[in-house]
Amino acid sequence: MSELLDTWSEFNVAMVGATAALAGLLIVAMSVNISTIMQSKTMPARLAASIAALVLAIVVCALGLIPGQPLVVYGLTILAATLGAGVFQWHVISLVFRQPGVPTNYRIGQSAAGVFPIVAFLLGGGLVVAGQGEAGLVAAAIGSILSIIAALLMAWVVLVELLR
Repeated sequence: MSELLDTWSEFNVAMVGATAALAGLLIVAMSVNISTIMQSKTMPARLAASIAALVLAIVVCALGLIPGQPLVVYGLTILAATLGAGVFQWHVISLVFRQPGVPTNYRIGQSAAGVFPIVAFLLGGGLVVAGQGEAGLVAAAIGSILSIIAALLMAWVVLVELLR
């Protein structure tokens, strides 16, 4: 592991554990109301994007713990994982913006939360690949934290909508 990645190991260990626990709790919460969730046009996709955001944080932090890994390889894996999770968020955005009769500002609000972690991870991976390791790792750390915030926010909105 590069020395720079080594300095982030405690953060990565903590994030992997916390984020995995949150992902598990979210899946359990979803399973309680799965029949109602599946009747919605957007809820399944928004919950999938929530899980994808958490899995992205888990993957990025877990990959940062691989011993002896060159920093550039880590940056490329951040970018690859982010593109994978970004597909889920893109799907949510496309569904939300196709909803008839929904004000644009509401559509933007429904879509925005999941975009922030994706942008932070893309920035982080890009900076690491470009040789700006410290700045890239900070951006990736911010992406991990934003993933938790976004996933919880999106899940909360969906769960509140279930009760309306």
